[in-house]
Amino acid sequence: MAREKWTVYWNEYASDTYLYGSEVIYHKKDDVEFKNDLMPSGTIIKQWHSKTNFQMQKIEPALPMIDGESRYRISVNIDCPGGGECLVRLVFYDRYEAEAGSKIIREKTVEFQCPLKTYSYSMQLINGGVRQFHFHSIVIREVEHGTEKRTEEN
Repeated sequence: MAREKWTVYWNEYASDTYLYGSEVIYHKKDDVEFKNDLMPSGTIIKQWHSKTNFQMQKIEPALPMIDGESRYRISVNIDCPGGGECLVRLVFYDRYEAEAGSKIIREKTVEFQCPLKTYSYSMQLINGGVRQFHFHSIVIREVEHGTEKRTEEN
């Protein structure tokens, strides 16, 4: 059975990026360098959405639609030199756009399941005490029920 796999890149759309004092260099689609010496920990650096208002924002959703019945594996491909880290927070919303739950990801690879009433969600890249990093991608993969654990990384 084929599993779905989606790769999320750092798009150049700036409204969902923390730009105050930031230097963002787009080397390639899968290599974005971010520097900011003054940004406090806990700040949302970048945000992606599974549902957008195209008329207002002029961007398409960057995240795949997921459901509460499947399990997913998220792999975070970010190089953080100097001991800091970047966290990823998934925020799940119901059909009325009220928060239905969230999950903070600190590891490179984690499996998760969203709440059953999830209608849309956002993914936030959060500063965990880092001043610079190289963002490559975040991969979201549907996991087969109970049969597979970590046979394939990417």
